[in-house]
Amino acid sequence: MNPAWEVAEGSVYRMRRQHPCGGWEWRVLRTGADIGLECTTCQRRVELERRKFESRVKALVRNDQ
Repeated sequence: MNPAWEVAEGSVYRMRRQHPCGGWEWRVLRTGADIGLECTTCQRRVELERRKFESRVKALVRNDQ
């Protein structure tokens, strides 16, 4: 992920690995030191450290600010 990108609440990102439910895309619910995410397929919610999120994200799909 490009460090110049701003992670904004409501944005949808495609991750490098598929979620066990089959979904690839995650919506950002919360930002800060940890990033709160929700799977757009099964609505599972998780929190990732910012560094882990930045290494696992593949692309910005939609920016719904």
